Amino acid sequence: MKELFVEVDRYYEEMVSLRRYLHERPELSYEEVHTPAFIATYLQELGIDVRTGVGGRGVVGTIRGGKPGKTVALRADFDALALQDEKDVPYRSKVDGAMHACGHDGHTATLLVVAKILAEKRETLSGNVVLIHQFGEELAPGGAKPMIEDGCLDGVDVVFGAHLWASMPTGFVSVRPGPVMAAADKFTIKVHGRGGHGASPHETVDSIMLGTSYIQQVQQVVSRRINPLQPAVVTVAAFHAGGAFNVIADSAEILGTVRTFDKATQEHIIVEMERLLSGLCDGYGATYKFEYEKGYPAVVNHITETMHLEEQAVEIIGRKNVVHQEPIMGGEDFAYYTEKVPGSFFFVGAGNPAKGASYPHHHPKFDFDEEAMRVAAKVFLSTTVSYLENACKSETTVV
Repeated sequence: MKELFVEVDRYYEEMVSLRRYLHERPELSYEEVHTPAFIATYLQELGIDVRTGVGGRGVVGTIRGGKPGKTVALRADFDALALQDEKDVPYRSKVDGAMHACGHDGHTATLLVVAKILAEKRETLSGNVVLIHQFGEELAPGGAKPMIEDGCLDGVDVVFGAHLWASMPTGFVSVRPGPVMAAADKFTIKVHGRGGHGASPHETVDSIMLGTSYIQQVQQVVSRRINPLQPAVVTVAAFHAGGAFNVIADSAEILGTVRTFDKATQEHIIVEMERLLSGLCDGYGATYKFEYEKGYPAVVNHITETMHLEEQAVEIIGRKNVVHQEPIMGGEDFAYYTEKVPGSFFFVGAGNPAKGASYPHHHPKFDFDEEAMRVAAKVFLSTTVSYLENACKSETTVV
């Protein structure tokens, strides 16, 4: 394994160069053209079998080992966000209104170098490695589901994914068996009352009054209708109504998100949210439209695969630098992969204020410590090769 780590260190400057090249040329979700073409060319030049247009804009490379065995899939996403890059760095985004503000450029660069190292060692591999380069993670319905439907997991036994995480210091890795990221849903509510003159409220059905009542009371769905042992969030993010100072609004719109880990809790919240809305509208003499969009499901890590990954991370960076993190209420469409096959999604510390990596994800000044890619690459390589070797040994000892 040490030989592989030496290769990571040898190719580290190339990994940084790849990351910065991609950072300067971000492409928004579902608008990726240059990025998948660049990835495909890089992989093809390594002699890797490549499929393009997978699920739409995805790229899948397959490294076939010199010995028979299992198949491991590694996933990286490559889409950017609709933000103006405000960093003062040489590799700042060259595209107005678009930037890599979540580390996807680093995910891609890491997996490309991992692919290069594995391709060079393919004859020694006891099995195969599938490289999933995914589009559209930032925008539901996401790229994972259509890529899976288009066969990116066909024949895959296990899948691993990593997220460079700027809120955790460089040099750390966090893992967690079980639920690790929440289901991320969206709701839109429109209430219709009866507008009128601001001086004659008795002749109206005030949609603003109704809307604000709902916003206050919907928080009780979590605090009073959901088992407190089941984490859940209901957030109202926007409220639109009215416009003139002397007019009582005829209608109002409420937008927000729900985050859960448990499917039964998710369904119960949906029912309770509409039950509350229906009751309020009946009381006010108003009507409503309730739209609920289920987004990415919760990311649930499989225990055996997570334990294996944790063991490899401990070998690389030491026990004290591998932590068990609390669940995150953010969403990730990696969830679809672990619904299909066993796997694990882990986080690699990438925060370093001394290098300007102190801003949160999705911030216009977001950046990460590129040393984190070195750690991520080593964990990917160690987890992949050891999994294939262990699977091969297990099969040969079966009588």
